Amino acid sequence: MRDLLYKNLTSPNRGRKIIASSEITEKDGVHSVVRRHFAYIVKSIKSSAEIKTQPYLYVLKERNTKQKREHFFCKIKGSILALNQGKLMHISFLHTLNVELTASVKLSPTNW
Repeated sequence: MRDLLYKNLTSPNRGRKIIASSEITEKDGVHSVVRRHFAYIVKSIKSSAEIKTQPYLYVLKERNTKQKREHFFCKIKGSILALNQGKLMHISFLHTLNVELTASVKLSPTNW
């Protein structure tokens, strides 16, 4: 069984785009939920001195054998400069990945 959810939210007036997806699967006694989130904002700036954001990386990995659960989370935040038709553009982005694996309810405790 596989359930997919996909969202694409675009705002050309504000220079913003958000893409989110969620996938839920159950296979071989493992229930997995994978969530991805991508967002970016584009702004026109006059100089690179206006940039205030710093790159950011966060990774979390947990494993709990008693609860038969594994969790992975990654968040990346940053920005880049681009030149478009002679204008300096600041592109801020945020990406997240969230993976959760659990033992299926149908699985017996001896098979884990």
